[in-house]
Amino acid sequence: MKTIETTITVLPDGSIQIPPRPDLTPGEHRAVLMVEEPVVTATTHPPAPLQLKMLDWSSWPVGSTFRREEIYGDDGR
Repeated sequence: MKTIETTITVLPDGSIQIPPRPDLTPGEHRAVLMVEEPVVTATTHPPAPLQLKMLDWSSWPVGSTFRREEIYGDDGR
């Protein structure tokens, strides 16, 4: 049994290309393939930004600061 670490290419139709390995004997071989997540490159687009809901803050009184002294009493509660 041999362990081979290489980079494969996945084609648009889902088939893969594996670079030639001259150290393997010709014929059928049983293989296990573990595919890691693709590396993010300049051609890979990042996920779309989140669509967040805008909040309407117009109902707050002008000049509200919500300082601790304004919210809590003298005992801090």
